[in-house]
Amino acid sequence: MTSGSASSTTYGHLCVAYDDPAALDARAVAHLAAGLAAGEQVWLVGPGDPDVLAGRLARLPGRDTALSRRALRLVPVERAYRHDEIVDPEKQVRAYAAATRDALAAGYTGLRVVAEATALVRSPAQRAAFARYEHLIDHWMRRHPMSAVCAYDRRELGDAAIAELACMHPETNADVLFRLHAGGGDAVVELGGELDPSNHRLFAAALDRADPRPVGGRLVFEAAGLRFVDHRCLLHLRDHARRHDATAVLRTSHSAAARLVELLDLTEVRVEVVR
Repeated sequence: MTSGSASSTTYGHLCVAYDDPAALDARAVAHLAAGLAAGEQVWLVGPGDPDVLAGRLARLPGRDTALSRRALRLVPVERAYRHDEIVDPEKQVRAYAAATRDALAAGYTGLRVVAEATALVRSPAQRAAFARYEHLIDHWMRRHPMSAVCAYDRRELGDAAIAELACMHPETNADVLFRLHAGGGDAVVELGGELDPSNHRLFAAALDRADPRPVGGRLVFEAAGLRFVDHRCLLHLRDHARRHDATAVLRTSHSAAARLVELLDLTEVRVEVVR
């Protein structure tokens, strides 16, 4: 399990599972204050009207001044995600891309968002679409000056539902064993943690929702942070590679994965052992 906060708009994408709204508000105040200090435009997205959201940031230094000059925006969740009951992943990425461009055009150094998105992920269909969105925006943020904290209420959703979303983030305080998120360089995806029998179905769902596409016939998974991989998860990689007529390249420090691939005769999977 990892935890922390997005400290820079260079790349920061954190999933927070919370039980105490006051604790979430304190985290939001600290996170948005750091953004204002860095010259970013900052947003608080959540349920309720702007007055309700303003109350949650009562302890934010310079709140009213930031609001008056639009360095701070208070955005009801239904306005930030202007789609039907189920979010449209691609449209939502475009919406935040436009907001980031607007922030830069206004002279800010980037966009920093704290979004309380529980209302958008209550059903399985909502979570599937939102998990896809989380992966797409993760890729976008890796290359553009936007960062985000995505908050989900554990009391309403439960751990299993939150895990579907938390595993799509590079950082989370949720109890998930693996993370699948945007890769750097030629890697389409980075994998960290442990892929074992207890979570292979969640991994299959995450892989399907992310749906990474090959480049030059290769699907490169940077897995230096992967501590264990079960044979079931290697089969999921094979199946994904087959769907895209590609080779899945798993870069890991564990030679055991290479032996498993050989034993299972997974011709669509290649392990590159890195030191």
